[in-house]
Amino acid sequence: MPPVWKGQFSEAYSCTDYLNICCFNLGLAGFIKLMRQPGYICVLIQGPRPLQAWAVPSQRVMQSGFSKAVKKLAPAQTPRHAKTVPVTVASHSGHHSLLPYTANSIAAKMKTTWKDIAPVPTSQEFLDIVLSRTQRRLPTQIRAGFKITRIRAFYIRKVKFSSETFVEKITAILDGFPRLQDIHPFHKDLLNTLYDADHFRIALGQLSTAKHLIETVARDYIRLLKYGQSLFQCKQLKRAALGRMATICKRLKDPLLYLEQVRQHLGRLPSIDPNTRTLLICGYPNVGKSSFLKNISRADVDVQPYAFTTKSLFVGHFDYKMLRFQAIDTPGILDHPLEEMNTIEMQSITAIAHLRSAILYFMDLSEQCGYSVQAQMKLFESIRPLFANKLVFIVINKIDVARPEDLDAETQQQLNDLCKSGNVELLQLSCTTTEGLMNVRNAACDRLLAERNAAKLKAGTNSSGEVTGRLGDVLRRIHVAQPMGGVYREAFIPEAAKNRTKYDPEDPNRPKLMRDIELENGGAGVFNINLKEKWLLENPDWREDKMPEILDGKNVYDFVDPEIEAKLAALEEEEAKLEAEGYYDNEDEEVEDLEDAETRYKAELIRERRQLIRNEAKMRKSLKNRAVIPRSRKTVQLGKMNEGLEKLGYDTSAIADRARSKSRPSRGRAGPEDGDADMMDVDGAPKRRSISRAMSRTRSVSRMNRRDDGVTDEASKEKAERQAKLSQRKMNRAARQGEADRHSTASLSKWLVAGKRGMGSTRSR
Repeated sequence: MPPVWKGQFSEAYSCTDYLNICCFNLGLAGFIKLMRQPGYICVLIQGPRPLQAWAVPSQRVMQSGFSKAVKKLAPAQTPRHAKTVPVTVASHSGHHSLLPYTANSIAAKMKTTWKDIAPVPTSQEFLDIVLSRTQRRLPTQIRAGFKITRIRAFYIRKVKFSSETFVEKITAILDGFPRLQDIHPFHKDLLNTLYDADHFRIALGQLSTAKHLIETVARDYIRLLKYGQSLFQCKQLKRAALGRMATICKRLKDPLLYLEQVRQHLGRLPSIDPNTRTLLICGYPNVGKSSFLKNISRADVDVQPYAFTTKSLFVGHFDYKMLRFQAIDTPGILDHPLEEMNTIEMQSITAIAHLRSAILYFMDLSEQCGYSVQAQMKLFESIRPLFANKLVFIVINKIDVARPEDLDAETQQQLNDLCKSGNVELLQLSCTTTEGLMNVRNAACDRLLAERNAAKLKAGTNSSGEVTGRLGDVLRRIHVAQPMGGVYREAFIPEAAKNRTKYDPEDPNRPKLMRDIELENGGAGVFNINLKEKWLLENPDWREDKMPEILDGKNVYDFVDPEIEAKLAALEEEEAKLEAEGYYDNEDEEVEDLEDAETRYKAELIRERRQLIRNEAKMRKSLKNRAVIPRSRKTVQLGKMNEGLEKLGYDTSAIADRARSKSRPSRGRAGPEDGDADMMDVDGAPKRRSISRAMSRTRSVSRMNRRDDGVTDEASKEKAERQAKLSQRKMNRAARQGEADRHSTASLSKWLVAGKRGMGSTRSR
């Protein structure tokens, strides 16, 4: 435990609870042992703030006095009229630093289950894991011809990696198991009861010591390897280092086996939350504790007609008023001293002492459990100190066999005295017939909720009654509206509400409820409620009339109108008048109205204009990516130009003669008919073929063979080829094998390609 620490807790706890919380690192047994040793004084301070606990060094108390030492440590937290309760507590170190240890930090560290602890290997498996990992992860080849620095680094890395692997695995085991100083006092004492906390600490301590020894061995041998002079010397130092580490690991055989058994048992323990709403069931064996738990919760508990069926704690959960409760079934307790109780009974004692819950003490008045009523009351008196500041209920079970009224007067008086002392409530039930079962559960839950709410409210107020803390913050956000002007208005309750009598199902003159009418008419599933009974109509006789919903394929409700008959008569009169005037005689003739014709004409204009706009846009879009030809370059027919000019009154003979004289023949293999061509297309002259068409025709003709082009005869051709080969010979001599040339690799021997790969990435190996 820390040498000096402070914890703030709720005033709802008693002084005994404070001592349990303040010394939860030591446990009850350790706390009693350390009470006699000098070291520290635990001070409980009660004032306007929540009750506080301080541990003050006894040396400081001796130097400056008790009150001065307390005020010197916490002057702001020690009120003028504070109550202090000194208790001697031992410390493990002489360091006097103030360390806050609040209830929130304690709750944050608490775990309720340990099912995620990794399996603990045996010593041989531990050794195999570490050495195989070292062999697999590190290179294995070294030669005497290497530099000595490389040899040293090779073996130093081996030793360092092995020690780091040992330390990593041992640290994982130590971190997986719960630390007794970080868990709730209930779980700590439960571990002490089941596994012996001293043995558990020793096993973890041996692992921690082995870890430090392995680190020391690695550090020493690494220092020696730095000065190794040869491959053989470095190798022997490495063997010695790994041998010493293996020896240390083999000595952990028993601790590792013990921790693996503890891990398996911890994983099977139920998840018990010490801070939630809890019903704790206790009493003599075979009095019906497990039967009660099985009836009120979803727990699958073994129920047998013999004692000590339950040998460990069992937890069941149920919901009441939208809240989750847990009920804990404890093993039976016998009335003998605490030192003589076995492990099974000590589990019950640990749960009763540490869990903040409602105690349900079960009694069997029929004595079918094998224990007399006097023995059961005596056991209640023996364990009553453990019920301090807890709700206690004495539950009489098996009332189908024997009730409290069937006892003799003296036993009844003793039972009543037992209930009156300490505000104990007496409840009755029968787990066999389930009589009073839910009443007992609901009564205990209601009392527990009221007690917890009262504790929260009390913790939120100071000594003067002023609301502070979180409760004060909530109340400050709530606004209660009051009448303006300070007017006080009393509550008004109508006389009819005051004179109403309570509904009694046994009263023959009671008002009939719809539930009673339902039972008279066949019950649920048969009876159908009459929704028309309360309809407010002009004539009450209309309530049961059948109203059609659909008529002639139409919804009737769409045509409901109070004046529907008058409107129908007016409509029929108008139709008769039109028929008399001959309005419907010319229905077959189609006479187009002037307005309709005008509308149709405008619509056609609009459609035509829209089509023109669409076509124009399409043309603009098609010409967007084409080259714009200048006007001077466009081809114009000579006859067309002459015709245009003659219309304007000009003489075009000189222009025609000039155009024919200036015309140039086209390039390429032009025929004789192309000589009269002009820049303008002269009438009567054939058009030139386009360049693209000429090129396409040239593509279809096979090209000339370049090897035969320019060669007069076969002898000249052979001579030219011989000269080309001779000139290429010099360049062929300097040629190199390229990636396009065929290549056959040499076969490799197996010792070159087999075995473990060296360091580096896969690509570079």
